[in-house]
Amino acid sequence: MLVQQILQSKANADILTVSPDATISEAAQILAKHRIGTVMVSGDGHSADGILSERDIVRELANSGSPCLEESVSKYMTKKLVTCARNSNVEDVLRQMTEGRFRHMPVLEDDKLIGIITLGDVVKAQLAEVAMEKDALEGMIRGM
Repeated sequence: MLVQQILQSKANADILTVSPDATISEAAQILAKHRIGTVMVSGDGHSADGILSERDIVRELANSGSPCLEESVSKYMTKKLVTCARNSNVEDVLRQMTEGRFRHMPVLEDDKLIGIITLGDVVKAQLAEVAMEKDALEGMIRGM
């Protein structure tokens, strides 16, 4: 299975971004409003400059307290992104997420952000694929 199939199956393919100059508080409001766990950081709305997650915010709150909420997103975002492409194999993506211990992966095409997939998206797609294979095998067995 390819990442493209996951992107096509997502109910909401909107990519929410926040400016690197936005405050952590503003980013947290976006996360809460949209009930999401991460937001892409982009200066132009198309490039992937970084990613900021709930975990990043909680970690910094624990380290430095509430003053971090007025700091810029660029200070705490993850800058070294692990990304994939439309034609990336879902098993490879799952392996990267598991080994890297992260749950969100930007999807890029020609260095432009075209989507984001989550660990949940990948697991759901793989479960659907296993269910289809199971049904096909049961059908073959019944047909014999």
